Amino acid sequence: MSILGREAILRAIDDGAISITPFNPDHVGPASVDLTLASTFRVFRKVHQVIEVQERTDYRNFTDKLEIPQDRTILIMPGETILGITQERIRLGPGLCGWLEGRSRFARLGLMVHISAPFMGPGIDSQQVLEMSNFGPAPLAVPPGLAICQFVFQKLEGEECYDGHYAGQSEESF
Repeated sequence: MSILGREAILRAIDDGAISITPFNPDHVGPASVDLTLASTFRVFRKVHQVIEVQERTDYRNFTDKLEIPQDRTILIMPGETILGITQERIRLGPGLCGWLEGRSRFARLGLMVHISAPFMGPGIDSQQVLEMSNFGPAPLAVPPGLAICQFVFQKLEGEECYDGHYAGQSEESF
């Protein structure tokens, strides 16, 4: 398996093996594509019950959906986790998979944009949910539209496709 470089990413987009909507060619780096933060967030309610971690547990039962105007920011307090979603919808054809990763410039402030499960399987066709946590000492003001994370594309041996629980997720279903 190999990581796609800039030219291979652009070729795969031209060939239709990768689709990014909306697509900004300026966001294609040497071995990844930067993705931007949408204005829809889910913030955890202050619950006074134990949340059972089970296959059937749905994060939407414990969060409130918020819309933040493009000219504002969402505040993430130290130790807090919120959910965001990318503006871009990514579709990967068979034979491609990828990894959603943070950007070091924000990690150095204590911002983790994807706590767990960064792997994106072949055949995905969705906006990417971000598990954003502030591990720094100060509150972080994060604006919608920020190029907050990057997607690294990888060739897969085989032609499998992901068809799991979150296949096709979007800002509406988030």
